[in-house]
This record gives sequence, structure tokens and C-alpha cells, in this order.
Amino acid sequence: MAGERRERLVDALLVAIERHILPLTRDGIAAGNKVFGAALLDKSDYSVVLAGTNNETENPLWHGEVHTIKTFYELKDRPSTSDLLFLSTHEPCSMCLSAITWAGFDNFFYFFSHEDSRDAFAIPHDLRILQEVFTLEPGGYRRTNAFWHSEHISDLIAVCDDTARAGFQARADAIRAEYAKLSDIYQGGKAETAIPLK
Repeated sequence: MAGERRERLVDALLVAIERHILPLTRDGIAAGNKVFGAALLDKSDYSVVLAGTNNETENPLWHGEVHTIKTFYELKDRPSTSDLLFLSTHEPCSMCLSAITWAGFDNFFYFFSHEDSRDAFAIPHDLRILQEVFTLEPGGYRRTNAFWHSEHISDLIAVCDDTARAGFQARADAIRAEYAKLSDIYQGGKAETAIPLK
């Protein structure tokens, strides 16, 4: 991917988190949900088609990605999944990886890794399920396969030119700081929720 196009993409992904996912996640956290969210962007112009967040207090299957896909399929005039980019704030769990696949998306981008979910957010379930159910070590699934290609946003930022990289890194740091605050709120109240895997 050419540098200018990559920078447009990184900017659009960060904007989707900053302006679309984070506001929904703040509300979700206030209702007792986890910090995970997602958005769908038009491949042609990177505009946000739809954003969503975790809704596990309603249904434990409503992870950010799955609930976003559910909402997408409720749209009357929805575009084809082949015309969309899938953005996940956190590297998708095994269920969400499958949902992305079954829904027909050929890509996904993520901001936080599975290790971040475990270490920075005290939510180790993704890695634990991959190990216990599928005997996969961290990072053991194929990031490029017959169904989709995935990208860690930090890897895209790392190959931008110096000026763009510095700006993107500052924004990424601000996003991380905001999610750390939201995580503290979630962790402080999670004992009162009925979510099975807190």
C-alpha cells in the first residue's frame, strides 16, 4: 500500500475510534459492558457506515464485533461486506473471528492486541479460549488466510513517514489513555454484572 493511501487509511481508522466508537463505548461502560467496539468503513472513501460497541449485559454473545454485525444486518439498505473495511478496537476473540468470516468480510483491522486485552485490560479470556479450545498459542491463528487479511493498526503506523507517524502515535497514545480510564470504570463495576466471563 502506497504511503499516502496508508496514511489516509490510518487517519480514517483512528477517526472511527475517536469520533464513532469511543462515544458509544462510554455509554456501554456506563451500562456495565466491556470496552470492546467495532466499526464498518466504506472501502472507497473510508467513511464510517456503522459503529457499535459491546452489549454483553443484554446478551453475552453481543461482543463489540458481533453486535455491530447484528446491527449491520438489520439495516434496510446495507452495502455488500466486500465493499467494507472491518475495524475492531481489540483483536477479535475466536467467536468474533468466526462472525467476521461467516458475515463475509475479507479483512479486519484492530487497535489493541489479545495481549493488550489480557495485560492492560485484565480480560484474558480471548487468549485462554484460543489455548484451551483450539490449542493455539498467542498469535497462533493465521492473520492472512483464504477468508480475510488482518492488520494491527500499530504495524500500519510504524511504516508511515516520520511526520505522519509522530502525529498518529500521539493520537494512538490518547486513545490508549481514554481506554485505560474506561477499563478502570468497567473493572470497578464488573462484579455487579451478569456477564459470564468478566
